[in-house]
Amino acid sequence: MILAANGWWLWTFLAIAVWIAIAFWPARVAARKGHSFIGYFLFSLVFFRAAVPLPTWSRTKSSWTTA
Repeated sequence: MILAANGWWLWTFLAIAVWIAIAFWPARVAARKGHSFIGYFLFSLVFFRAAVPLPTWSRTKSSWTTA
């Protein structure tokens, strides 16, 4: 009975932990391409569906410069 009454805390904590862990993926891809890890991490926390393709499709920062 105690777990049934307080079990939603466990599932809420697990859902938030998974949400934060998944948000690291687009941020890590963006960091490898030279973009801000923190910026993409915060962006992916709020707009995950938009944050997944953006760093994947974007060019690296070093390819923006012309010689």
